[in-house]
Amino acid sequence: MSEPHEAPRRRPTQSEAEAAVRTLIEWAGDDPDREGLLETPARVARSYKELFAGYETDPTDYLARTFEEVGGYDELVVLKDIRVVSFCEHHMLPFLGKAHVGYLPRDRVVGISKLARVVHGFARRLQIQEKLTADIAGAIDSVLKPKGVGVVIVSEHSCMTMRGVNTPGSRLTTSHLTGEVRDDARTRQEFFELVRNG
Repeated sequence: MSEPHEAPRRRPTQSEAEAAVRTLIEWAGDDPDREGLLETPARVARSYKELFAGYETDPTDYLARTFEEVGGYDELVVLKDIRVVSFCEHHMLPFLGKAHVGYLPRDRVVGISKLARVVHGFARRLQIQEKLTADIAGAIDSVLKPKGVGVVIVSEHSCMTMRGVNTPGSRLTTSHLTGEVRDDARTRQEFFELVRNG
């Protein structure tokens, strides 16, 4: 017996999104009809479209074009300090930080800007940082098929720094390693040293 297919979820309209923002403004205790807030629902809806643009893209598409003329280069490729702007799925508050992405090429490389685009494509969604880290590594691993991948993300979570335990300055570090970057001690150490010092 085949399982029933889930019907595609209807996306709310712009006006429905704006109405939801009006409701939140009222719930917070303010008047959405006062002058300073009249355009806020439309502004918030537009900003959410930009902030969550990751749902509109497939980040693996950025890795489709590769280069095989690498002159025999077979050492780690590491791009550091890629700005991360993402959102905690539990509180819808931002977490901000930096991603460090590396891979050990097998026979082809990708343009370095594409690594940043992959990070940005996955980041602009609701999620936890652990999943974001794994998704980035998994995409690079599955498309480029390198000997190994390493991804480290260090970020500050607004849900901890602005509310709850109120601990400004605390940062969360996550890592996801595959292949030789995970299994070969020398390569793993080199990756972490490049991330830390390089």
